[in-house]
Amino acid sequence: MNRHNILILGASYGSLLATKLQFKGHRLHLVCLPPEAQLINREGTVLRIPVKGREGLVEIRSQDLPGELSAGSPGEVDPSEYDLVALAMQEPQYRVPEVRQLLEAIAKARVPCLSIMNMPPLPYLARIPGLDAKGCRDCYTDASVWDAFDPDLVTLCSPDPQAFRPPEEALNVLQVRLPTNFKAAAFVDDAHTAMLRGLAADIEAARFATSDGELELPVKLKVHDSVFVPLAKWSMLLAGNYRCIEPQSIRSIKEAVHGDLSASQAIYEWVVSLCLSLGAQRDDLVPFDKYANAALSLQSPSSAARAIDAGVPYIERVDQLVQTVAAQQQLHHPIINHIVSTVDQRLIHNRATA
Repeated sequence: MNRHNILILGASYGSLLATKLQFKGHRLHLVCLPPEAQLINREGTVLRIPVKGREGLVEIRSQDLPGELSAGSPGEVDPSEYDLVALAMQEPQYRVPEVRQLLEAIAKARVPCLSIMNMPPLPYLARIPGLDAKGCRDCYTDASVWDAFDPDLVTLCSPDPQAFRPPEEALNVLQVRLPTNFKAAAFVDDAHTAMLRGLAADIEAARFATSDGELELPVKLKVHDSVFVPLAKWSMLLAGNYRCIEPQSIRSIKEAVHGDLSASQAIYEWVVSLCLSLGAQRDDLVPFDKYANAALSLQSPSSAARAIDAGVPYIERVDQLVQTVAAQQQLHHPIINHIVSTVDQRLIHNRATA
């Protein structure tokens, strides 16, 4: 088995991927804030995850796993030492000067990058036929951070698993709420894709030892040939996550989706149609019924909604990206326009009061 050195930018979703890869002895380094890094280096990470047919949550501590895990700040990293970089921060965080400098070094070192952001990196959009990536620059907090990247070295993984940091817990604890799979598109280079498929096989084969025997853990990595598979998340984000954001308040994903199920389905199917118009196949995407069923368990507001409610001045704008890509296809939807306008107004207010 090939053991890889993997650099992960972001310690939230990043720690989920890192834990899964530690089972097979890979070496992971998380880039995060100094208090997080100090805690992780001292105590490791803690992942709590539901397992089908088992009461409660299974707790996995990184210090009990065979792989190596370390953490540090962006300025301490030499990207050329790594086989793969996972981009697991929120898109606005990449414009922070120290993170931006690290991104530039990653691009210069030509290390393949797997994004597990909701917001696709701008170079990934350049891989999608019929989409004008340059016309989407205004959707990014600072699009210039991506200018040095070769699109052939960037792929996208849909972060479908729902995970959060329990507010009452330490910064090294991550809890999975919805244990679905990461769905990644292949790289352009076959060797890079082979590495990704090897990592997926390692995650598939991993077992967690308990007093009751070995457990197969959920949240797998699935690698697909189609560049459109990760875009399945767009329909979910527009039908649920961004509709959690209301003019004066926020609501849960469950309420956003099931409060008016017919409107949710209309938005969802419209975004599906947009992806199909770009070249996706129906099998690349997720049926609405499956998403609506999953949304029943999502009883908290989306991370975007929580951020806006906390006064954050910038968030990932997949809503604006979908609106912009649709306009390139001469497609418009009044509810999408309303979602974008609502988010715009909340962010303008946050920036004015920051």
